Amino acid sequence: MKNKILNIYNRLYERFGPQGWWPADSAFEVAIGAILTQNTSWQNVEKAISNLKKKKALAFQKMYNMSRQELAGLIRPAGYYNIKAKRIKNLLEFLKRFYRGDIKKMLSRGLPVLRRELLSVNGIGPETADSILLYALKKPVFVVDAYTKRVLSRHKLAGHDADYDELQRLFMGHLPADTKLFNEYHALLVRLGKDFCKKAKAKCQECPVNDER
Repeated sequence: MKNKILNIYNRLYERFGPQGWWPADSAFEVAIGAILTQNTSWQNVEKAISNLKKKKALAFQKMYNMSRQELAGLIRPAGYYNIKAKRIKNLLEFLKRFYRGDIKKMLSRGLPVLRRELLSVNGIGPETADSILLYALKKPVFVVDAYTKRVLSRHKLAGHDADYDELQRLFMGHLPADTKLFNEYHALLVRLGKDFCKKAKAKCQECPVNDER
């Protein structure tokens, strides 16, 4: 299994090259983006992030002082804007309470503790928490999303009913705990899912890892 997991990564990297993910100017921006990207495309997230930057609002104190209604208006392009504004506010309250509003203060904390803390924030599930941990805080945790599950199930590396934790263990149990590797691998799986392993009309014959199935 370890060889299969590594071979898929090598083939994807050879085909697509480095993905440069997550594109952001700060850890705080990544954390906000991780909430914004729930149930929407990255293109929509970029529009919402752009709105925040135009208002110079992509900073803890500015966003903390902003009303939920104003925040919702700025992130409207990301969809579910009222729900996401509430979730962002929940995250801000968490940062204020435990880290004095400074996400960088989280860097000195261990992965298990941070993950438990983030999952305790209403509106932050495993994928969002792990995205913040990996991309914002550089902690070695593998992010699982719908693309990951689709690729693994179609290549018969996991069952269709495998849950998040099971899929995550498949990577973390067979790969070194390397932040850069986890970052690049997840981004490559997203690229594969978008370009080849599509939900409908999958391009299986052209898939870079077709013979790994």
